[in-house]
Amino acid sequence: MLRNLACAALLAAAVSSLPAQYRFQTYVSGLSSALYVTHAPDDAGRIFVVQQSGLIRVVRDGQLLPTPFLNIASTITSGGERGLLGLAFRPDYARSGKFVVSYTRRGDAASILAEYSVSATNPDVADPNSGQVLYGPITQPFSNHNGGCIQFGPDGYLYLGLGDGGSGGDPRCYAQNRQIQLGKMLRLDVTTVPASIPPTNPFVNDSSTLDEIWALGLRNPWRFSFDRETGDLYIADVGQGAWEEINAVPASSTGGENYGWKMMEGNVCYGTSACPTGSFPPCNSPVLTDPIQVYSHSFGCSVTGGYVYRGCAIPSLQGTYWYGDYCTGRIWSLQYQNGQAVNWQERTAQVGTLRNLTSFGEDSEGELYAVSSSGTIYRLESTVNVANDLGFGTAGGNGMIPTFSVCGVTTTGESLEYRLDGAAANAACAFLVGPTNNPTTIPPFGIVVPNPSQFSVAFMTDADGKVRFRIPGGLGAATAYAQWAVVDNGGPGGIALSNALEIFLF
Repeated sequence: MLRNLACAALLAAAVSSLPAQYRFQTYVSGLSSALYVTHAPDDAGRIFVVQQSGLIRVVRDGQLLPTPFLNIASTITSGGERGLLGLAFRPDYARSGKFVVSYTRRGDAASILAEYSVSATNPDVADPNSGQVLYGPITQPFSNHNGGCIQFGPDGYLYLGLGDGGSGGDPRCYAQNRQIQLGKMLRLDVTTVPASIPPTNPFVNDSSTLDEIWALGLRNPWRFSFDRETGDLYIADVGQGAWEEINAVPASSTGGENYGWKMMEGNVCYGTSACPTGSFPPCNSPVLTDPIQVYSHSFGCSVTGGYVYRGCAIPSLQGTYWYGDYCTGRIWSLQYQNGQAVNWQERTAQVGTLRNLTSFGEDSEGELYAVSSSGTIYRLESTVNVANDLGFGTAGGNGMIPTFSVCGVTTTGESLEYRLDGAAANAACAFLVGPTNNPTTIPPFGIVVPNPSQFSVAFMTDADGKVRFRIPGGLGAATAYAQWAVVDNGGPGGIALSNALEIFLF
């Protein structure tokens, strides 16, 4: 889109001697019993935090809103491994306003999937009276290993991870019992109430296995996720007393995997007591799906699965899957290639130790978060100062000042992403850049910082009032000043100006 690529040198990020620098920084604190963080589709600026006690909280631009998004504390049983355990927004949330929660029910602590709707008048509050049970109850014989993580897959179906029913060592071998949901990954169509069974589920025509089962042989898949780019599925399964494991299957899978519990814990044999005779494969059977990575309890005690990084703040981390340990707070990453884990690294020294790590999460832009049950949400951020916000700007017809931001890090071979948000939809706009900071009031438009600008580049915003573009690093070192001007009939003189940035290019 650049008319003059030579001008890109003003915007290039090139520090050949600086290593990538990033760390989990405190994003918001003051929460209670925080278990999970997620986002609604195409919803920039907001994340949603699940509290075990039954509340869902909204964090907007780093600020915790005082009013809960949803409060179902009177509906659930909370404590230990019970409570409000999962949240997933429907892919069509922008249109339908519907989302799904998983919880253990008050009274008998059975597992429930329920659907709620956002308020018709306030996007930051849900309608507490809109709840409908989609699936369940699923009887839980013990208080632990409830699982409860839910995710919509790239196929649009809802996946629910359930633990083996609890106690220790799966005493009833539920994970291998094909007539029980426990110790399984379920796949459901939640476009109907109650939920229905997708016809492509692997055991639909197998009378020995429940139709809703997608995979089996799991101990407690506390956290699992899909790679938003590839659709690959990652399942972190909490171990018994010796091994923690990460399982992964490609997006091309048609389901039916058996992950081996309780015949196997990690890569080693465990036991078969109480397992249905003749209905389970032996330890190390080739029909079992082996984990792609394990770690022993000399490194921790309870794996917390994460996400594949797909943000733009730290381009060098693209495609890395992140996970950690609840007990020790250690953090690792790996890449999944050709069915194997490669490029495994411990990241704890780089990003910090995260104690009581209950979950990871991602926002609409693919940036990575981590959750501590102590009440703090962390975000993985570059520690290199890329830009300084100078302020200024004028509002458009939507009442918003268009937001200009820069995403990336200043390392050789990487690039910065330049972002415009909150502008008028499908509007012509210009990117103004200059080498000096010279704020000048130009009636009636407002304060223009790069004046005169050394060059301007014409763009069109998309239907959401956004622009995204990248310029590669390695082109030079400079400090630039930049701003956006957007054609907007509601702005002064028909123009809305964004905030201005001083961009540090080393």
